[in-house]
Parts: sequence; C-alpha cells; structure tokens
Amino acid sequence: MTKTVAELLELVEMEEHVGSWWHNFITKHSEQRFPEAAVCLSDIQHLLGIWFRALGGDGGLEITGADATSISSRRTMLQRVAGTHRKTELAWRDENALRLPPLIDYFPSKELNRDLYLWLGALAAMESDTQEEAWFAHNQNLTRAALRQYPGLRDKYLQLVEAHLEQRASGRWPADEIAQEQAIRRALVEPGSMDRLPPARRMPLPVPLWLHPNPPQAASMPGHEPPEDGQSGSSAKELEEVQRKQTEQTQSQEEERGMVTVRMENIFSWAEHVNVDRSTEDEENEERADDVARDLDKVSVSRNGKAPKTKIKFDLDLPSESEDDEIVSDDMMLPEWDWKKRQLIPDHCRIIELVAKDAPALPLPGRLHKTAAKLRSQFQALAPARVWHRARPDGEEVDLDAYLRYRTDRASGCNVAADNLYRQMDAGARDLACLLLADLSLSTDTWVNNHARVLDVIQDSLYLFAESLAATGDEFGIYGFTSRKRNPIRIHAIKAFNESYNSLIRGRIEALKPGYYTRLGAGIRYSAEVLKQQGAGRRLLLILTDGKPNDLDQYEGRYGIEDTRHAIQTVRNLGFHPFCVTIDKQGNDYLPHLFGNSGYVVIHNPTELPGQLPLLYARLTAQKH
Repeated sequence: MTKTVAELLELVEMEEHVGSWWHNFITKHSEQRFPEAAVCLSDIQHLLGIWFRALGGDGGLEITGADATSISSRRTMLQRVAGTHRKTELAWRDENALRLPPLIDYFPSKELNRDLYLWLGALAAMESDTQEEAWFAHNQNLTRAALRQYPGLRDKYLQLVEAHLEQRASGRWPADEIAQEQAIRRALVEPGSMDRLPPARRMPLPVPLWLHPNPPQAASMPGHEPPEDGQSGSSAKELEEVQRKQTEQTQSQEEERGMVTVRMENIFSWAEHVNVDRSTEDEENEERADDVARDLDKVSVSRNGKAPKTKIKFDLDLPSESEDDEIVSDDMMLPEWDWKKRQLIPDHCRIIELVAKDAPALPLPGRLHKTAAKLRSQFQALAPARVWHRARPDGEEVDLDAYLRYRTDRASGCNVAADNLYRQMDAGARDLACLLLADLSLSTDTWVNNHARVLDVIQDSLYLFAESLAATGDEFGIYGFTSRKRNPIRIHAIKAFNESYNSLIRGRIEALKPGYYTRLGAGIRYSAEVLKQQGAGRRLLLILTDGKPNDLDQYEGRYGIEDTRHAIQTVRNLGFHPFCVTIDKQGNDYLPHLFGNSGYVVIHNPTELPGQLPLLYARLTAQKH
C-alpha cells in the first residue's frame, strides 16, 4: 500500500554524525541493483514515444538511450578507491532527443522500474526549450506541473518516491550534508516546498526521479551553492590535478610504446569527440571550399576542442566530381527553414539538376520479368476503360445515331447542318500526377543481405514502379537527390513528366550511384516546384528513403527534422499529397512528427520494397477520382 505524504515525511529526518559516512555508504549501497527486475529501454521505447507525445512532449524529439554519466569527479574517485565504481544513469532532454537510461534496475520490482521510465517521460514532457531555473527548483516545478496536469500519476509517483527514499543513504551524517539531503527528500515528497538547496561540503546523491542537473557531463550542479569555507573547491581541484597527472603519465607511456590506446569506456559518441565542421555560417574564402571533403577524409579525436594528438584517416570512397552526371541547370535557389530563428531563409540552397550522361538503353533486368508482368496486369485494371465520344465533328467512324437524327430532321423539312456526325474512341485517363523522389545518399551503398545493397533494392523498386505506372497511363516523374551541405543539392532527373518510359529511362536507373547526404527539405521543395507545373487535379509526392534527414552542417539532428517538416507542410498547403516510404527500422520514432500517423509506411524487410512500392501506390490512388 502506498504511504501517505505525512508518512513519507518521516523518512526525511536524519541523524547527525561527524564521522566518515561516505565510505560506509559506498561499500554497502553502490552496488544495490536488482538485475532480475531490470527493464531495458529497448523493450519500452516505442511505448515511451507514444506516452511522451500523448502528454504533450515535443514530437520532434527522438527517444534514445543516455550515456552513463557520473555526477562528480570526486565521487568517481572515491568509488574507485573503494573498488565499487558504478556510474549513475540519469535522464535528460536536449534539442534533439529525450535521453533515458538504457536500463533501469534501481528497484526490486519490475513494475517500479517500468513506472520510472514512464515518470521520466512525463517529467520531460513538461519541460520547455527555454528553462533558466536551477536544477533543484526546476525539477520540483516540473514535478508539480506533471502532477497538476495528470493527477492520475500521483499514486505512481508516491510509490516511486517511497521506494527511492528507502534506498537513499541512512545513518549518521555531517550536519551540512544532513540539511542538504533533507531538502532533497522534502522536495521529492512535497514538490515546490523547498526554494533552494543548502550548501554542503560534498555533492548530493543523484536523484533518478529527476532530470540530469547538467547534461551530458555535469561538472557542477546548478542550484548547489558553494560552501562558505571553500574546502570543497580546494579538494576538488586537488583531485582534478591528480587525475590530470595520471592522464599525462598514461599518454606519455603510450607515446613511448608507439601505440595509440583507446579505452572504450571513454568513448561516448562521435558527436562528442570528433572535430567535424558543422558550422552554421558559410565560408566566403575559396580556400574553405574543400572543408567538407577534408572533414570526411580526416577527423581529429580530442576532448573539449583542444588540439588533438591523434588523427584518424578515413577512406569513404565518395564519388568524384569527374563522375558527375551532365548538368542541366544550376541556377535554382530554394529557401530553408531555421527552426531556432523561426524564419524561412530565402535563396539558401543551390540546386543542380543533372541527367545521366552516356547512359545506355537497356531492357528490363531478367530477374524482374515475372514480377513486372504480374504488376502490369494488375495495374492495367486501374486504367479507365476506353470510351466512345459521340457527336464529334471528326473521328474514326460515323456516329450512326447522330447520322440518323440528321437524316430524319432533313426528311421532315428541318434545315440542319451536316456536322457532329462522327465518333472517336479515346483512352480514359486519371486526373493524377505522381512524382517519386528517391534518396540516393551514401547510406544506400550499405548491404541489406549477401546479394544486394540498398541502392540495388531502390533500383529494382524504380524499375517496377515505372513498369506499373506505364500500364495505367498515369503521369509520373522519377527524381533522385543527394547533398553536400546547402551548396550544392544534386537532383538527378531519371524520368521527367514529359518523357515516355522506355529503355533510355531504364539505362538512367541502372546508372544511379550512391551520393553524399540527405538534405530532404530541399529535395521536397524542388519536387513541389516540379509538381506545380503539372496540370493534374490530384498530385502525389512519393518519397523513398532509408534514414533521417542529415548533412555535414547543422542539418544533422533537430534542424534537419524541422526543415523537412516545414517543407512537407508547404507541400500540403499547395494541395499536394506527400507520402513517405522508408526502410529505416527506427522510422516510427520520427516520421509521425514529419508526415503524421497516416502519412508514411515502414518496410521492415528492404528486399520486399520493389514488390510493395507499386501496390502501395495503387492503394494511395484507388480513391474516387
């Protein structure tokens, strides 16, 4: 049975003791985990995404795992001395993601560990992008907001607080640390009751029910005032000096051996340790024009932006400019959405339109003959039946009904003209145009099995898509795109709307190569410009991709997501219908934010894409027209 607030307040009181309590706590409690009741983020990630967004969380944030981060270097050192070092995983939210512990095993009950994931999701949903409060007050305010907006969470929250308070260190503490710990406990039981965190010689114990005080690597804790005697700062500096000397000694030994040693626990993410140019401003100097290529070719491994001692050489085998297709035009400029400034930047992306040069005319690959024949038969049923248009001034045959009426009228004395006496059979046509936009980024060079790359699957999909639509008579165009920053975005014209599908188009499909990156917003805006020129009443934009929007600059992460979302909204405002087909297994995490719940589909087995894409088109266009 859940304790009341009054009963929980009894756990706030603590006993004072001047002795060394910390070592005793470390040896007794630091390994107090319950692996038999552990809950993995991967098992609950999809549910958490729905939960977080249902409570009003930012739909553009990804739900992902947080690196294990230690609250203070002092505590880490003491834990190493005690031989019980165990990093504490805390949750936090940044502009790109909600980052949660990869595994929670704090409590002996699996239900409580699962509820902690849900509670952290609710807490993060209350957070805004601009918060300037100290950690202690901020988490209290988030807790109050969550409980006020969703009162049904209160019982679950109190159960978590009860279980957590029983696990926090007990016994006799120094007076300053007692005041600090009691303030945290009271803030947990009665959120909003404590205005400030009292100072103490040591940092407080982590609070897994709250968000991280200073993500992702907290050096100090906001809202934790420094002690008046300054002893804590002095001790921390001494420990930092010891760590620095140990690091220098290790580096010196490694250099003497002539070997670069990487400790895997020190590697958190590429974004943290790799100096890759992701600038937001453009370099005017021509000497900077090759920065992107140098970034790809060689990156530096370092911390905190300091000069690196080691560089890693990469050979990504990117296509050279000499292998580019023939340039059709290079003067189109398109805008881009800056989500931080909340404004559309005009003429920001330069478009280069290309067409494959020296692409030979090719027949349909033999492996696709059987599937293509079946699809053509199915799609011919979608084509409107051929109909006779009567009473025409000219045509294939005499319209007997019109001719009999004419002869009857003349015989009765009526002076009628001898026109509109013919009939013409015309094929029916659907008032529909579709543009297929294919992602041709570098990731398409990866292998989906022992026999085919992603690009091979895309090529087969384009073959069968074109074969199917040619059977219906629907107007369609096929384009591919790839980017290297905002200048240039390469658009590959595979089949324009005014071209017939033939062996030359198949040659262009066969000539496709993996490109660079995926500046999807620019690709979508270009497609909208092409669709504007089509006269069909219904216009469909079908996007085929294998991953999230990304590029070498700030387009990686939230910026690219929000620009793509803005481009999709622009397409919808024009009256067009965008739809995304992806083979990215994580597509459900971010595509609802971009396309809505019914605006995309995830193909989990990439090899099924060629057969599924035409059938998906048939379902999308099978409405009344």
